[in-house]
Parts: sequence; C-alpha cells; structure tokens
Amino acid sequence: MFFDTCMVNTSNKEKHLMARPKPTIILDSVDKQYNSEQILDAVAIYAVYYENKPINLRTMNTLVNYPGPKYKKVSFSNSGHAFNLADRLNKKFNTDKFSVVKLVDGQTISRNAKDSD
Repeated sequence: MFFDTCMVNTSNKEKHLMARPKPTIILDSVDKQYNSEQILDAVAIYAVYYENKPINLRTMNTLVNYPGPKYKKVSFSNSGHAFNLADRLNKKFNTDKFSVVKLVDGQTISRNAKDSD
C-alpha cells in the first residue's frame, strides 16, 4: 500500500512524519488529455447543521447584485473540513448551534420522485 506523508505538530512541539493511506479507488476514467477522474471510497459524509437541521450557505455582495449569490459547500467527505466550517460559523454568529452530523445511511430517491425536493 502506498502512503502520503504529512507533518504533524505534537504536544512537545516536535514534527513527526505520519503516513496517510492512499484512498481506495472505486472507478477511474481517463480522457484524451490524460485527465483522470476517480471515484473514491468514503466512510461517510459530514454535514454542518444549525439547530439540528440541515442548512445551505450562501455569500453575496450587499452593495451590488453582480455576480449574484455564491452557494458554498456544507457537506464534506472529510470530517475535519466540516468541523472547521462549524467552528468558523459558530464564531462568526456568536453561537454554539452549528454542529457536524455524520451521514452514513440515507434514503435513495429518483429525480422524478414525487416526494423529492
């Protein structure tokens, strides 16, 4: 198995090399320009919730309507990114109501289902 290496600070301020296992590739597609798109295995999806409810997050300029609102990600396959976003939002809005929810199972829906949003 191949490993990536990353530097990690420990409590005694020393830097150690830690190995991160390579992701498990489920599918791989290479186009004519040699660009590869890979489907990787994930343990779960981690989503940021507010008051135990799913949210969307958008930013926009309040002075001009150009280029319009930008929607940001609130779900990630890495828990660290979700915790960082929840911490940032809790600090920005001076609250503790943003949390991270681990999504493992879910209902599969079709695009044409009547109960889909």
